[in-house]
Amino acid sequence: MSVERVTLITGGSTGIGAATARALLKQGHRVVITARDADRLAAFAASTGDRDRLMTVPGDTSDDSHITSVVRQTVQSWGRLDNVIANAGFSLPGTLEDHLPDAMRAMVLTNVLGPALLVRATLPHLKESRGRIVIVGSVAGVKNTAGNLYSVTKWAAHALAENTRLLVTKDGVGVTLVAPGMVDTPFWDNRGGLPEEAPTMTAEQISDAILFAINQPKGLDINHVTMRPVGQIN
Repeated sequence: MSVERVTLITGGSTGIGAATARALLKQGHRVVITARDADRLAAFAASTGDRDRLMTVPGDTSDDSHITSVVRQTVQSWGRLDNVIANAGFSLPGTLEDHLPDAMRAMVLTNVLGPALLVRATLPHLKESRGRIVIVGSVAGVKNTAGNLYSVTKWAAHALAENTRLLVTKDGVGVTLVAPGMVDTPFWDNRGGLPEEAPTMTAEQISDAILFAINQPKGLDINHVTMRPVGQIN
């Protein structure tokens, strides 16, 4: 009898996280999603119609106690953890000349500390299952733009993916960095909306890449996927 794989996704209520959760549920995974907005989480859960294989836990992914609690609930409820997708993150409008210090701090904590805490908390279980970690980065993590503090956080996330790979590949744990370009998701709400006439990808296209990485056979590790819509220059 096949074992249902268990996947934990941060930032899973909308956008790439939600699209990935839907795809995984269709594949038969049990899925745990966490995000700050409890109402959005509840709305997403209701939209799936799959309460038996979906668990939602509201909270702040930059809070170690929240991450520890989510991982504990996951393993206690379903007995294992096979995949972890560090997707939670946000950007600020303008440049670091415009950002308020508290907003800068929140972005750094969410985009950098959050994934690191997730890796730290889940590694014992992923070593046991010989599972996989996916960190959602950005093309902003491979190309600098003037005053872009979000880009700084994504360069850090990309570094986290590689130094995590170096740490755990000997234990049979796979690590993938997925770096999308412009994606049409609520991510842009904080930045005043998508730039006009910008080429974009869909959240579902990014989730396809995430599933491609975690569905690889044992012994094969996809390390870095960079994706842009045709027409995106930077």
